[in-house]
Amino acid sequence: MVVGEISQQRNLVIIGGGPGGYTAAIRGAQLGLSVTLIEQNNMGGVCLNKGCIPSKVFTHAAGKRSETDHLREIGIGEGDETFNFIKLQSYKKKVIDGLRAGVESLCRENKIEIIRGKATFISIDRIGVENGHQFDIFEFKQAIIATGSSHVLPSILKETGKRILLSDEIFELEEVPDHLIVLGHDTITLEVASSYAAFGAKVSILLSENTSLPFDESINKELMRLCKKRKMNVVKDVDVVTVHELDNEIAITFQKHKGVHETIQGSHLFVSEGRKPNVEPLGISRFGIEMTEDGFVKVDGNMQSSIPSIYAIGDVTEGPLLAIKAIKQAKAAAEAIAGGKPEVDLTFLPIAAHTIPPVAAVGLTEQQARDFEIDIRVSQFALGGNGYATINGKKRRIHQSDF
Repeated sequence: MVVGEISQQRNLVIIGGGPGGYTAAIRGAQLGLSVTLIEQNNMGGVCLNKGCIPSKVFTHAAGKRSETDHLREIGIGEGDETFNFIKLQSYKKKVIDGLRAGVESLCRENKIEIIRGKATFISIDRIGVENGHQFDIFEFKQAIIATGSSHVLPSILKETGKRILLSDEIFELEEVPDHLIVLGHDTITLEVASSYAAFGAKVSILLSENTSLPFDESINKELMRLCKKRKMNVVKDVDVVTVHELDNEIAITFQKHKGVHETIQGSHLFVSEGRKPNVEPLGISRFGIEMTEDGFVKVDGNMQSSIPSIYAIGDVTEGPLLAIKAIKQAKAAAEAIAGGKPEVDLTFLPIAAHTIPPVAAVGLTEQQARDFEIDIRVSQFALGGNGYATINGKKRRIHQSDF
């Protein structure tokens, strides 16, 4: 390792090139700040390269695939429709490469310096960056931590394998699974299940005890109905006991509320796992930065940590692990560093699942509103009453408002 002898001076240093990191960099540059962005892997972070974008490519393809019956009904594609999964993977790569190139181009246009390597805090105003045998030291005025999060295996799993897949791996398969078992209850669970079902896989969803889908109860009920209509096997109140990966299958033994053990077998298992903030490798805890019990960096409304020179945004802070949260926080942090007085309010962050049909929500659910003793009215409108929804074969969608 070659160690730089002299610290290089920088104004604003951002660690992490995901949605939060590159948004903060661009906004900071627009406000006249000199910005250096440090990224260890590909620009765009997990969201662009392994998470949000691959998921949306798959859900887009699944949505089109689900329309084949309606297209035949109106006289289009009456022959033998085939589905080439390898082409879908090629298209996914094309989309990711194009979007990543776009992010890099935006950074160049805004004169943002990009440094490749692994960053570690040496002090509250210095960062070391290791890239192969090279090690450089940068002294900064302000830094933003935007290093995102990584998966945490559930206690029932010690490791993954070719048939046990996490969110980084489920969109890398080279063929459609014969029987995909999905363990989870969040939006990625719904997107994976609905996509692979549309591609022709048999899908089983295991919902753990005392968990529910992430939307209003009436929407969750409709989602469950649609799952059953599409012949997905939904098993509720599951307490997984063991997971065995065999040569040709996965065997999962679980216990239900009555204590009876059951086993389900499939070709692959997808686990929508928990995630932890990527803070520990930075070494910042040595300098007394305030953290939550769960390992997140504590920040104020401007995203400033207990160390005035260090800000934090995105998955390393408390709250939902969403790209939109990171983007809102990124703009606020950059504006605060530039001398503004922004405040971040995450009360009304939208949540969406690109299922078939897609689901989106914002604000309180009906039950949450009632728990707060808010006087509300609930309105539902079935799109079967809309002429165009009948024409395009999507009249089963429902709009609900709580007000």
